[in-house]
Amino acid sequence: MSGRDEAETSEQKEFRAHCRRFLELERPSAPSFRLPESPLEVTTEEQLTWLRKWQRKVYDAGLIGCDYPKAYGGGGHKGFQRIAGQELVRSGAPYLVNIIALNMSAPTILVHGTEAQKTRFIPGCLSADEIWCQGFSEPGAGSDLASARATAVQDASGDWKINGHKVWTTLGKYADHMILLARTGNDDKYRGLTYYLLPMKNNPGVIVRPLVKMTGELGFNEVLFEDATVPDSLRLDEVGAGWTVAMTTLLHERGAAESASSGWNIGDQVGQLIALAKRSKRDGKPAIEDAVVRDAIAKHAIEAEAIRQNMRRARVPALNDHPMRIALSMKVSVSEWAQSIAHLGTEIAGLGSTLYLGDANAPDGAIWPLHYMSSFGTTIAAGTSEIQRNILGERVLGLPKSK
Repeated sequence: MSGRDEAETSEQKEFRAHCRRFLELERPSAPSFRLPESPLEVTTEEQLTWLRKWQRKVYDAGLIGCDYPKAYGGGGHKGFQRIAGQELVRSGAPYLVNIIALNMSAPTILVHGTEAQKTRFIPGCLSADEIWCQGFSEPGAGSDLASARATAVQDASGDWKINGHKVWTTLGKYADHMILLARTGNDDKYRGLTYYLLPMKNNPGVIVRPLVKMTGELGFNEVLFEDATVPDSLRLDEVGAGWTVAMTTLLHERGAAESASSGWNIGDQVGQLIALAKRSKRDGKPAIEDAVVRDAIAKHAIEAEAIRQNMRRARVPALNDHPMRIALSMKVSVSEWAQSIAHLGTEIAGLGSTLYLGDANAPDGAIWPLHYMSSFGTTIAAGTSEIQRNILGERVLGLPKSK
């Protein structure tokens, strides 16, 4: 697929050529150490430093924040970010590490922030000069975001004191700032929430504890607040407007709005799966000769193409009778497809899938069991598949709310 989904202006064609030249010349080779498969699994400072340098290089070349106003560190264009994202995916370039900042913080600040907040924070989001994390989920309030219990109380100086507990905080160990949803009132479940841009560094009341995933990596964290301080100048929008602001964030997190990153990437996992099936043995023959295996691979190839075409359709207003119909469904379809194809990879690898990272005999460097174990975080994050289906049913299809 060429990536040219619709007619482009001469400026857009020139920009696409610029993206391709940059990526052909500057796309880095793999480092001497292993990179995690996504920003959700960054475990070491070495990994983070390498990935930050890459994102900064991409930003300096004009491929990040293309559609943001120049006053906030962007390119000041319209329709260029989609092109940059397509070319980043097409080239197989490393992912952009500051995922929370690109997909959530920057677009939310752009909509709800003051002029000072936009000028101060958006450039660092785009360049990865400042890393962001998300403080939404809590041990007792995961998908039920409106039940968040972490509190924010304003003191005599006007600052806010935060107390409570957040969990599943991607990049929390390394973050400079957190987008935080905290409770400022109990009279109304929704209007009692307020949104903050909380400083993580040199804030004595912030305690970060890494969580070890079943993959052995440390991408997630829990964060505890004990009178952590947030100046009122870092409150985003009005007191009590946190739910409305959070909906802007979730719109981008769930893929229903175009952000500054490359978006969903299904890559060439079908091709990798075919290569694995040719090398793997089943009853003494290559697994690719098994009709059941070929049928399963074909099924995933068809689904992958359907996902690609839906990505195109989501950008055509005339094909979207509801503005979020296709885009919101992408979170479910992509995350579940990725889980399913990883599971198929472990089945084809057979006993080889019991070998893990660091084992020279592991098929494909153990990516299939790694992908499969990691995939459960993706089907849970940003709202579980069940929650996402409820959203689609109630808000898009108009079905009655579940009880």
